[in-house]
Amino acid sequence: MPSRSDDPVSAALEQAATLIEQDVRAVAAVNPVVLIDGGSGAGKSTLASLLVRRWPVVGHVQLIALDSLYPGWDGLEGGVERALEWILRPHGRGYLGTWRRWDWEAQAEAESHAVDPALGVIVEGSGILRASTAGLADVRIWVESAEASRKARALARDGDTYRPHWDRWAAQERLHRERDDPRSLATRVVEVP
Repeated sequence: MPSRSDDPVSAALEQAATLIEQDVRAVAAVNPVVLIDGGSGAGKSTLASLLVRRWPVVGHVQLIALDSLYPGWDGLEGGVERALEWILRPHGRGYLGTWRRWDWEAQAEAESHAVDPALGVIVEGSGILRASTAGLADVRIWVESAEASRKARALARDGDTYRPHWDRWAAQERLHRERDDPRSLATRVVEVP
């Protein structure tokens, strides 16, 4: 098994985290907002976790994965709307935000989580970067990766849970890319093999 330094995906994400850390530092805000978008399996969650560990601003950062907000397998749009209403708009106005976790097994909303406007926030997930969210973020990341590579990683990660839903989720991601052109809204594009 190759070491992380020999793994081109890990190397690309490590390099990107270093650059994004510099981007966040350059914002010079105490509570910056970072959005990380890309297709399923592109490396968004790993990149977000790396950034949390390297967070260059005093205090911790709040990490929210859209996987916790999407209301089911047909919910890409719904998850983004929830993030906008419950997290990004309140944070941008300096208000406490509250979001409800989606329980995938029960197919219902679960417990609530607070978002402190005094702290930075990272929201990662497919669909998050669009015109309605871009103006509320200081750093906007698009993670680019070929579909075949993404699919292999996503199915290796989530296996039979995700396999029957890949096509319907990919169709929602494709619509988002065509309609919202998230790459053009990004302040940084990350290429992942």
